[in-house]
Amino acid sequence: MSVLQDKPYIEKRENASVSIDEHGSASKDSFRNLNAKLANPLAHIPHEQLMEDAKLFAEAHGLEDLVVEFQKGALVAQDPSQFEKLPQLDEEDKAIFRRELTHKWDQPYMLYYLVILCSMAAAVQGMDESVINGANLFFATQFGIDVKATDGTAGKNQWLLGLVNSAPYLCCGILGCWLTDPLNRFLGRRGTIFLTALFSFLTCIWQGVTNSWEHLFVARFVLGLGESIGPKSSTVPVYAAECAPPAIRGALVMMWQTWTAFGIMIGTVMDLAFYKVPDPPNITGLNWRLMLGSAGIPALFICLQVFFCPERYISKGRYREAYHSLARLRRHPIQAARDLYYIHILLEAEKDIIRNRNKFLELFTVPRNRRATLASFIVMFMQQFCGINAIAYYSSNIFSQANFTNFQALLASWGFGMINWIFAFPAIWTIDTFGRRNLLLTTFPLMAIFLLLAGFAFWIPDQKAQVGVVALGIYLFSMAYSPGEGPVPFTYSAEAFPLYVRDIGMSFATAVLWFFNFVVAITFPRLIGAFRPQGAFGWFAGWNVIGFVAILLFVPETKALSLEELDQVFSVPTHTHAAYQLKALPHNIKRYIFKMNVPDIPPLYEHEGAIGEKTYAPGGMGHA
Repeated sequence: MSVLQDKPYIEKRENASVSIDEHGSASKDSFRNLNAKLANPLAHIPHEQLMEDAKLFAEAHGLEDLVVEFQKGALVAQDPSQFEKLPQLDEEDKAIFRRELTHKWDQPYMLYYLVILCSMAAAVQGMDESVINGANLFFATQFGIDVKATDGTAGKNQWLLGLVNSAPYLCCGILGCWLTDPLNRFLGRRGTIFLTALFSFLTCIWQGVTNSWEHLFVARFVLGLGESIGPKSSTVPVYAAECAPPAIRGALVMMWQTWTAFGIMIGTVMDLAFYKVPDPPNITGLNWRLMLGSAGIPALFICLQVFFCPERYISKGRYREAYHSLARLRRHPIQAARDLYYIHILLEAEKDIIRNRNKFLELFTVPRNRRATLASFIVMFMQQFCGINAIAYYSSNIFSQANFTNFQALLASWGFGMINWIFAFPAIWTIDTFGRRNLLLTTFPLMAIFLLLAGFAFWIPDQKAQVGVVALGIYLFSMAYSPGEGPVPFTYSAEAFPLYVRDIGMSFATAVLWFFNFVVAITFPRLIGAFRPQGAFGWFAGWNVIGFVAILLFVPETKALSLEELDQVFSVPTHTHAAYQLKALPHNIKRYIFKMNVPDIPPLYEHEGAIGEKTYAPGGMGHA
């Protein structure tokens, strides 16, 4: 029996569902209550009662020898910023929490071991995406789906090449979203990661021994089981977030993008490494087979190391094991006790709130949620239709059409991967310095310009000049993408939704990402065949212009906003936000581009500060 259920002082909210009138609108106060309850269920509980609750919790779950640690941990969890004022903590306790703030990267060895696991999982995803890039140059001809065929089958072959490339993402959209939850529930985090990494390893080897495009399609489709429910979109990021201390959790989320980009770069290295491997007797295409198989090596590494990491036992009610797992990831038992107790209270609060609710339906019927859903849809959709994955999957084919030799095409693709990785690092700082919206509004016009540069370069008659300008346009595009549309979508979606629908909101956002990833992967070979490279690059440049307009009108800033402030931002009607941004756009262009001295315009948002002072957020480009 949970502490939350036992204590009468905690508001039960049997009718916790938001009151929705006949028009489908929800009261703002109800949502503030929901967010407040999930933001900190321990708020406003007297210290004496909180210590008694922590004692009952420890005794009820076989942790009697740790009662004192749980009592102190509960007090700190109630308001982590006020631990210095707690008389129940001695100086040694306070020193522990001070060091947690001043030396946030001073963590146990096991936590960094887990970080290596997560980084390797990100690299698995990146390699799975990019090794096919170089292999496209070879297996298509061998399997009779040459996109340059002159016998009238080129159009059909372009669709088939796209189908083979897109197979993992098709699997992600069909199966991945539905298998994540049951696998995590029955196998736990480690078991799920092991199983999906094993799928990745075996299917990478399987890809290397296929003998037809149909066979390769099936192997890559099954590869999607490893990509969609394991190393990439769900289990590993959640596992890392659950295990990481709050002080470094955000940085680890940002590092995910960085190491995915690293995996993309390593995939292009593998393409180069195996390019000149000769065919031995009775084996045709050994080079591309080794390219595809190489992505299984980091997946095997994950299989071998994952069970050395702690498991998350709390969801199974095994609290003593859960405590010992957390203790391996914290410097002191009081920190593990604090985090375990707070996780337990949050889970109980969530169970209480979501009873008799259709959270997925409320993503669209509740106006505040609907605006967050629209904004998340836009940034996730545009991550695919900005054109980045068309280049990531097919850059070797693109460079080949620009009169590169096959080796030069692979070398140029490696340059793309390297730039994509290097320029992912600045995002760790810029995303919280410049804001999510401002980064997108700045980089989308640049991406459109650079795609047009790369596309129009195909009309340059001089071959050497054409090669250089095509590569320059693609590299500049990658530089603009990496600090903007690269890291922003997942970060934005993770914070835009209210807490009570955040999980289902992120699932929706991820499903959007995978589906349109599939659309881009399957259509691009035919697109480049029908539109030629100039038209294909122009197509995605046009979408970048559309993305700029959509973000300007429908995507509010979320940087450094509290839950209450986010509710206020997303409670502004869509037409009001769009009208304000249209009015603010020429004003901001004059002020920030032409450096003209123009008067301020009234702010769109007005936030109440922690001590009652009012702060303003105009909501336009260039404002926080």
